[in-house]
Amino acid sequence: MNAAGRPLDEAITDFSRRLVDVDGVVKTVYAAGSGPAVVLMPEMPGISPDVLRLARWVRDAGFTVHVPSLFGVDGAYPTAEAGRQVVRRACVSAEFRAFAGGGTSPVTAWLRGLARQAHAECGGPGVGAIGLCFTGNFALTMALEPAVIAPVVNHPSLPLDDPAGLEISDEDARAVRDRLTRDGLTVLAYRFDDDRWCTGQRFAAYRALLGDAFDGRVLSGGAAGTSPPPFFADVVETPHSVVTAHLVDEEGHPTLQARDEIIAFLTGRLSPPARP
Repeated sequence: MNAAGRPLDEAITDFSRRLVDVDGVVKTVYAAGSGPAVVLMPEMPGISPDVLRLARWVRDAGFTVHVPSLFGVDGAYPTAEAGRQVVRRACVSAEFRAFAGGGTSPVTAWLRGLARQAHAECGGPGVGAIGLCFTGNFALTMALEPAVIAPVVNHPSLPLDDPAGLEISDEDARAVRDRLTRDGLTVLAYRFDDDRWCTGQRFAAYRALLGDAFDGRVLSGGAAGTSPPPFFADVVETPHSVVTAHLVDEEGHPTLQARDEIIAFLTGRLSPPARP
């Protein structure tokens, strides 16, 4: 444990490590649990102990959680310098569109394929998708896959250079909006009110695109945990990660309530209908 009582690097021994092939592209995915599938994407700078804590909560709520390795060192505690290096590599990677005008990140096509495979394996009405930070908007784009019926967009930070922008092409934005309308789906989203990486302007852009299908919830930045890992303290430098790095694991705390709301949203969408 570190000085703030957080675990250091984890070996991820309570998840099965799989190599998942989608159209010839193979990535590592950590899976655990039983029940309907939920794809939980990591935040920068990778699958940290806090991301794994959230994955375990989702698993323990009755889902098969799938955590794809998209960047960074799996299980690593988020240090400042290592985190900066991961961000730099991701920003120039062909898989991601970190800046305005880049459109939809190509990696989302692979993530949709993961959701299809997970649904075929786990069954149920569909799949949940949880994006965090750098991957926040990926959960929205994954709704282009019919199996995805419960998208959760947490503090989406892309594009990094446009606080009012959305990381999605115009064509995909229209297709997602039409799909949500057609199937009566809702997007659940969270941010802190003083987050400079996910601003009120960004949530306004989601609302303009999706209308009432966007359920954007805003927490006071004063509720953010005050002892996040070094990457968040020294690089992010603002309340940001509502249900991971800045979550306060105390009963009745607003960030823990946000976690409970996300799990309730997944349960409501993904639980099989009751038999008459």
